[in-house]
Amino acid sequence: MGIIDTRVGRIGVDERGGGEALPILFLHGVGSDKSVWRPQLEYFGGTRRALALDYPGYGESEPGDAGGHDAFAAAVLAAMDALGVAKAHLCGLSLGGVVAIALHAAAPHRCASLVLADSFAVHPEGGAIYQRSIEASWTMTMRALAEARVDVLLGRAASAKLRAEVIETMAAIEPDAYRVAAAAVWLADQRARAEAVAVPALVLCGTEDRVTPPALSDELAALVPGARLAMIEGAGHLANAEQPDAFNKSTESFISEVERNMLS
Repeated sequence: MGIIDTRVGRIGVDERGGGEALPILFLHGVGSDKSVWRPQLEYFGGTRRALALDYPGYGESEPGDAGGHDAFAAAVLAAMDALGVAKAHLCGLSLGGVVAIALHAAAPHRCASLVLADSFAVHPEGGAIYQRSIEASWTMTMRALAEARVDVLLGRAASAKLRAEVIETMAAIEPDAYRVAAAAVWLADQRARAEAVAVPALVLCGTEDRVTPPALSDELAALVPGARLAMIEGAGHLANAEQPDAFNKSTESFISEVERNMLS
């Protein structure tokens, strides 16, 4: 793990691998940070450059502009510039999927493909979830909030170790940063942007996701032209951490096909 200087301030980054293949860039959710992508960095770092970033205010990053998902997308683009990444596959979970769609809207030429996991274009209960999240962030400690949320986030098969990791990661988030990110995700309405996606897209969702249920992934896949939809069996909202093998294989199969088509 490390920190890079960008035009929007310092950004935390974890990087593995290298080579000539297109890089893959991972974007975390509202209650997480770059550490949630460790299973993916280890897997994809074996064949290509694999990177995970902290949003402004998260992890090792400096606080940034409170401009929502567009500001987060701008920070990701600034980090890509600083890291010398001209183009990458973008893989975002929950808020990360929202940010990936926003980044594509801002700079489609920087996106080789989108993997949108446990995410949505618009959440029908987003306003209410946002209000509950904000109220909880003012009336509870982040640790207490994490302990209250963990069983909703994870599926039935999640290990005690993963449960503890989720709590520790969320407990370390600064409340102000959490509130900015909560607005960025829950108040998002990117239906028009989803319909304008012009790169290959894979929509993934845990079959036990109660935060962004599979029906929202169905809707997202229907909006994004040509998107492929795949379910991750036995996973809740953090599908990449709960079922990393299935998540990695689905993602690898998809981006490998994208790259084969680019060469044909």
